[in-house]
Amino acid sequence: MKEKKIILNLIVIIICIGILVGCYAMYKSYAPNSISKEKIVEVNKDEEKPYDSPIFSEDDYPIVDGSTATIPLAEAFEKNFTGRENVEIKHSKTHKAYVNLIDQKADLILVVEPSEDEINYAKEKNVELQYDKVVNEGFVFFVNAKNPVDSLTLEQIQKIYSGEITNWSEVGGNDEKILAYQRPENSGSQTGMLSLVMKGIKMKKPETTEIAESMIDIIDVVSEYDNGINSIGYSYYYYANTMYISDNVKMLKVNGVSPNNDTIKKAEYPILTAYYSVIRKNSNDKILKLRDEMLSIRGQKVAENAGYVPVK
Repeated sequence: MKEKKIILNLIVIIICIGILVGCYAMYKSYAPNSISKEKIVEVNKDEEKPYDSPIFSEDDYPIVDGSTATIPLAEAFEKNFTGRENVEIKHSKTHKAYVNLIDQKADLILVVEPSEDEINYAKEKNVELQYDKVVNEGFVFFVNAKNPVDSLTLEQIQKIYSGEITNWSEVGGNDEKILAYQRPENSGSQTGMLSLVMKGIKMKKPETTEIAESMIDIIDVVSEYDNGINSIGYSYYYYANTMYISDNVKMLKVNGVSPNNDTIKKAEYPILTAYYSVIRKNSNDKILKLRDEMLSIRGQKVAENAGYVPVK
């Protein structure tokens, strides 16, 4: 009887040891995976944070130029990347910014796509440029708020600016002559109009009174009480929606789609473009770093917080 009790105790001890060995093996097998998975989650969370710690010192920050509509974007980047609160940005406008970059008077520019003249100037100077989309953008058309027309098709816009459609009654409006305002050659808006909208269709030669020298001017003339009601103009969405807003102007739907951050982000609005960071291909590491930071998760968050439509 005593021998049976000893054998039974030994069996219980062996079973207990087996259970403990099995538990330890399971722990060794699963615990490391659980820890590493948790660490990966933490790293991913960190990568998505828009860090506020400076990346550049004030003295190391590259020279940035660009278009009027990217002044708030350049300001937001410089504030975030340097930690400076008081940042004063002055841009030379699109054409001059391209010239400055090619002539090495600027390190990086924030602009729309180049005109033929700007491309040819780069070739003449043996400068190769590199383009990277920084934020998405839409090309928009606007009329006076009292104009009954709310929407045009892309084909109707092309016919208005080629001179085929000359009266608002032809597109559902009043029986009034259309005053189709244009921007000067090589301005960012005119380059966009030719490449994004006309696409090889020849624009009619504007009368002197139908040329608006700046983006402010083209909005102002459309908002005027006298002739503005018969006018149409164009610009980039961010500028017309954020930088210079007039209650006397309304943006038109194109092909039935309103321009806004959501339709631009989802690529539903039919006339899409972008603002690019443009650098010379032989740029130094400091300039490349700035370009890369603009395209990083942090940089894209900075752009979105400034009201632009991020590309990532």
